[in-house]
Amino acid sequence: MYLGLDLGTSGVKAMLMDGDQKVIGSGHGALTVSRPHSGWSEQAPQDWISACEEAIAGLKAQFPKELAAVKGIGLSGHMHGATLIDAQDQVLRPCILWNDTRSHQEAAMLDADPRFRALTGNIVFPGFTAPKLVWVKNNEPEIFGKVAKVLLPKDYLRLWLTGEYLSDMSDSAGTSWLDTGKRAWSKELLDATVLSEQQMPRLVEGTAQAGTLRSELASKWGLGSNVVVAGGAGDNAASACGMGTVAEGHAFVSLGTSGVLFAANGSYLPKPESAVHAFCHALPNTWHQMGVILSATDALNWYSGISGQSAGNLTAELGNELQAPTGVTFLPYLSGERTPHNDAAIRGAFIGLGHDSSRSVLTQAVLEGVSFAIRDSLEALKSAGTSLSRVTAIGGGSRSRYWLASIATALGIPVDVPADGDFGAAFGAARLGLIAATGADPVSVCSAPVTEAVVEPVSALQEGYEAAYQRYRALYPAIKSL
Repeated sequence: MYLGLDLGTSGVKAMLMDGDQKVIGSGHGALTVSRPHSGWSEQAPQDWISACEEAIAGLKAQFPKELAAVKGIGLSGHMHGATLIDAQDQVLRPCILWNDTRSHQEAAMLDADPRFRALTGNIVFPGFTAPKLVWVKNNEPEIFGKVAKVLLPKDYLRLWLTGEYLSDMSDSAGTSWLDTGKRAWSKELLDATVLSEQQMPRLVEGTAQAGTLRSELASKWGLGSNVVVAGGAGDNAASACGMGTVAEGHAFVSLGTSGVLFAANGSYLPKPESAVHAFCHALPNTWHQMGVILSATDALNWYSGISGQSAGNLTAELGNELQAPTGVTFLPYLSGERTPHNDAAIRGAFIGLGHDSSRSVLTQAVLEGVSFAIRDSLEALKSAGTSLSRVTAIGGGSRSRYWLASIATALGIPVDVPADGDFGAAFGAARLGLIAATGADPVSVCSAPVTEAVVEPVSALQEGYEAAYQRYRALYPAIKSL
């Protein structure tokens, strides 16, 4: 058996899988986000441990014999989080999360140093780890002075699981300290933020052995000895392993809290000015590109709260047939935007409202706005040298066939829907656990799921969608000026 642990923003998922990659079951532990100030987003690392314990306890209650047979554990987690610990492994402050924008000035300062884009292949975004450390140095110098290690969220879980300070290439590529082409920490970039390589975890590939489970935890959960923990991956690279998106030209669109257009690459293809992320993949000698939008299902959930209707009810009101754009446009920049704008300060808007703008018209505009934001990422990927002929849909929003038809029509390419099953980050993490424990071939293990359905672009609406997208594109500079 193999265990995948995925530390998400809203909870920890523990997924149990057998050697044939059949999912046996899963457990869950809930998490909340603290927002003490506008633009801040934090979690207490101790809560990750509690949620992980809860998730594994749920598995143990249902599948004690299967859990006892675990030989490998893979880790996945939300990226970029600054988890600061002292020389005694004590947490110095709440973790500053991926969607925290307090360090936008520090990010701009680092990004103005040409070495950062040249070595990392990426813009220094406010959500990345390095500018957060500069913010701590500037605003909490007594804490900065005590930092012995900077760990990414999943790697804090690894420290608890194994006692080791280790990280993988895919997660570390989102820090602004990694030389992404060389897959190594950059002394130059660490020096620029007054940090050293000694304060970083040691780097391994996502498929490599990265510690073994501590005996007291193995005993507590009823596991044997020498349970291998894999290097693991950042959440999107782990999802790609779960989806089999590991070879050149394969891509997925993820409709989760944030939205991601992810393309696997056989070589390193940076183009930072496009605001496309160019990161290491979880498999050796592979990389990937991502366009990221900060509010995908988050935008629909926000509108759901405003309208007093569930997200499911709102999308059901639209019916099954894709509708032509109405002229009402929604910009989903509720917490700023990454690709292609790199703008932490921009905020969302409804444009074109009239007396006839019903609730369903606004729902349609929200879904289209997210679809057009993903189209922005497709255009950015094209400019960075990646051409896509189809994508696979994952994430909670992919349950809406209406939304998938909107995305297919906005992108102008088919969207594949995988057969029933959970092929996300926890499954990908379990696959990495299997590879690390057995030495199996990574590409063979990380195969794609069976496609259940294909959602084609609605050709009759493509002209209307293109016009609506061009209107959407024109709105960002208009509202930015305000």
